[in-house]
Amino acid sequence: MGEGHSHGAAIPSAAGRHQKPLYAALALTLSYMAAEIIGGIVTGSLALIADAAHMATDAGGLALALFAIHFAQKNATPQKTYGYLRTEILAALTNAVVLLLLTIYILYEAYKRFQSPPEILSGPMLAVAAVGLVVNLISMKLLSAGSSESLNVQGAYFEVLSDMLGSLGVIAAALIIMYTGWTLADPIIGAGIGLFIVPRTWNLLKQAVHVLMEGVPAEIDVGLLEKALLEIPGVTAVHDLHVWTITSGTDSLTGHVVVTDMKDARSVLKTAKAVIEEKFNIDHVTIQIEDAEMRAAEPVLRF
Repeated sequence: MGEGHSHGAAIPSAAGRHQKPLYAALALTLSYMAAEIIGGIVTGSLALIADAAHMATDAGGLALALFAIHFAQKNATPQKTYGYLRTEILAALTNAVVLLLLTIYILYEAYKRFQSPPEILSGPMLAVAAVGLVVNLISMKLLSAGSSESLNVQGAYFEVLSDMLGSLGVIAAALIIMYTGWTLADPIIGAGIGLFIVPRTWNLLKQAVHVLMEGVPAEIDVGLLEKALLEIPGVTAVHDLHVWTITSGTDSLTGHVVVTDMKDARSVLKTAKAVIEEKFNIDHVTIQIEDAEMRAAEPVLRF
């Protein structure tokens, strides 16, 4: 005896609640990106070019996040029973990879500039960076709430965060060059901008891969979950217990519960679902109830 679920519509995505902030952040980013790219070329600043490159990836990342949300809201089909919810995780993975590749490019450019420092116009560089700082702070404010609920929005938030830090770095580099004439401050700070975001980006990458590999959500202790099920009266064993994340904010569980008497199956199932939902906050649950004879007839699965 078991209980399953059939969904004609896609499970709501956590990122879907944050479309308007994403659109607003995208509009701000696109508006400023063109000015910053021109400013980087005119001033000759690597730090500003690095920040402009981050802005370009921000625009792509935000657009990708919105694209993922659009697909995640599509209804499930007989071929895709979970719909397109995983596009959100794929978008987060893509954002992380792009940021890491961008860091490599910035470090390469910094190396070249150490060999041959260019002339830098610190005044225009400072002005462009100051505007960029304001734009990034507004975008961060718009995305901050969603970043704690969705890996997709978190990826976009990290990109904007990296740009905010980049703007601060460019401002610092411009001031140093303006008052000391030390142009090496530009490639040093440009490289620092790239490196600072690496740990956060790496963490995002690991989380996205963990979800795609159907790993257990970080907040779930499977040992405690199994123990809680075994404490239900009438339950003698629990096996084939699996917990994974479909998309941000949506966890699922499947498992087999062995009972002493199949007459208790309905009450055990009801209690098990209540325990899982209340103690572990998992509401997408499928449990198969079986007795010892049914358990013995099942093949042993090695995973």
